[in-house]
Amino acid sequence: MPLAARRPWVAILLWVAALLVAVPLLPAVARHLSAGGFSAPHSAAQAADATAAHLHTPLSSAASPSQPATLVQGLATSRVQTLARAAGLGPRALAPSGPGAMVLLPGAPRAAAQRLFSRVRATGARVTPINSSTESHAVSAQAIAALKTSTVVAVPALVILLALVFGAAVPALLPLVAAGVGTALTLGVVSLLERFVPLSVYLLQIVTFLALGVGVDYVLFVTSRFRSELDRGAPVDDALTIAMHTGGRSVLFSGIAVSLALGGLLLGGTAYWTGMALGGALAVVSVLLVTHTLLPALLRLLGPRIHRGRIRWAMPDWPLWGRLADWATSRPAWALGLGLVVLVGLGWAAPTLSANVPANVARMLPVQSPLAKASRVLQRIDGAGSVAPMVVALRLGTSVAVPTSWTSVAHVTAELARLGDVASVSSPTGHASPEALARLAAHGALSAFVAGSHRVDLFVTARSGPDTAATATLLQQMSARLGRVEGLQAQIGGAAAVMQGFDHYLAGRLPWMGAAVGLVALAVLWAATGSPLQALLGVSINGLVMLATAGVLVWIIQRGAFGVAPNPLNLAVLPLVFVMLFGLSMDYQVILLHRIQEQLARGLAPRAAARQAVATTGGLITGAGLIMVAVVAALVASPFEVLQTLGIGLATAVLLDTLVVRTCMVPALVTLLGPHAFWPRRAGPTL
Repeated sequence: MPLAARRPWVAILLWVAALLVAVPLLPAVARHLSAGGFSAPHSAAQAADATAAHLHTPLSSAASPSQPATLVQGLATSRVQTLARAAGLGPRALAPSGPGAMVLLPGAPRAAAQRLFSRVRATGARVTPINSSTESHAVSAQAIAALKTSTVVAVPALVILLALVFGAAVPALLPLVAAGVGTALTLGVVSLLERFVPLSVYLLQIVTFLALGVGVDYVLFVTSRFRSELDRGAPVDDALTIAMHTGGRSVLFSGIAVSLALGGLLLGGTAYWTGMALGGALAVVSVLLVTHTLLPALLRLLGPRIHRGRIRWAMPDWPLWGRLADWATSRPAWALGLGLVVLVGLGWAAPTLSANVPANVARMLPVQSPLAKASRVLQRIDGAGSVAPMVVALRLGTSVAVPTSWTSVAHVTAELARLGDVASVSSPTGHASPEALARLAAHGALSAFVAGSHRVDLFVTARSGPDTAATATLLQQMSARLGRVEGLQAQIGGAAAVMQGFDHYLAGRLPWMGAAVGLVALAVLWAATGSPLQALLGVSINGLVMLATAGVLVWIIQRGAFGVAPNPLNLAVLPLVFVMLFGLSMDYQVILLHRIQEQLARGLAPRAAARQAVATTGGLITGAGLIMVAVVAALVASPFEVLQTLGIGLATAVLLDTLVVRTCMVPALVTLLGPHAFWPRRAGPTL
């Protein structure tokens, strides 16, 4: 029996003490988290952006040395126009972007714009710069808000499912305790780590989902075994010992697998992936600690009272699972074939998958978001590329106080302007001679462009949107053209260049991330079952589930099925979906295979062992999967495209894994392989 169960009150008091330390840290958990993390480390685009960060004209402005685009919210259109006239702005400086929202277009005189902003703020209205930084913060804030809303919406369905799966009211509360304690502990640790390690705010999502998902799974498998042993007449201590040696052992292997698989995201090499890896792994480890310390202490204290609030027709008691087990083991070839047809059929569209991280950050926002609307207004008035101008950071061979430097800048400006998809190039060279520009630069009068004694930044606006193939081609043309200019070095920055670099960087890392996750799953399944054959089969089937999930995402998100607006898939979400798929499937795979091995150890033949295992765990595994689906299903209705993708991907993967793989394919494979099912071990008698 675990030490925590022998001293239950000591274990509970230690957890109370841990929560007293962690909970006060929670309000500040997002204070040091980054809203970005989507740039390739040490990239040329990142370096170019750094040169523009200190200019009077920020990179995020629409290629203008004057006031960048700004959103005014909270005042009627007529009132804003009146204040604008009083500030000295013309009627064409503003454009409506929705009820109570106006966009100050880029190019307005900075002094007049500041007078307008002062008067607007005096009324209590809001003034927000329209740039990638404010949009990124809005994305993270919207994601957290949507996550909270989705969680609240999912709670009623979650409570009902927990009661149905656990078959009683009292044990149905235990997963919520495990998830809550695990989440609090994880976020408390994150609030300390974020001061020293760059982490992404998006880790809050994965912490919430994983803590709840694995919390339900781990508590369910341990508690159900404890209750079944009590039903057989075992004393409380014996029942708890058996539950921890069987269910506890299974979830330990599962937790190790999920934690190590999430650790593979560290190969992404950015704050975003570091946050996802550390946040997810910490959530799983925290819930694992709860399951092996706090849970046995609570079960020891509850004893037979764990049955209180019994519910008739609980999901694990349904005869459906026995019938499905009979069918899958009596017709294993049909069951296996059906599973393969479903997975391969759904995955047929997967090869056409197209994914990137949007350079137009506003595209990640809900359609009705004020910043998203303002971004569309800017694109309609100033052109599709105006929301994400590119910076060309020039390092000159001579000082900016020398006229020949400006001759070179004028040559670069002309070369860039001749490119087909360029709408405009913001450069001082069209307004004065090289000699005049050198004098102005020497006196600090070109602070909108001069980034150092030998550095000049130009701003290029494309005709096409930042996420189009035309802009990607333009970036290649700009790089090629600048590479042929002698006497200077050039780097290209801006959202389009940064995200293109991130996409290429991540594309090179994805095979290694996938290989790491696959190897972890292979190693843990091998260690858990003692069979390299079962480990290989498990990883292969998970690969098919991943293929099917990718195909469903292509149909729904990329091609716009079921009324969803078609969009390229978000490359920052897909690896997360697949890693969580591998992690969660480890729960179900290890539990089912361990239960089959238990039956084999009792002398049953492989077919009978598989049949009995599915009949007894089918309701638990399917119930755990449906609970996870209930948690993520509310995200599907979210207006937030990133959360839609996450919800659809995880719901699809979990349903396929529980209803197709564990119910049909695994018992069919064990039956077909017979005594060789757990090779190199011999799996019981042949009949």
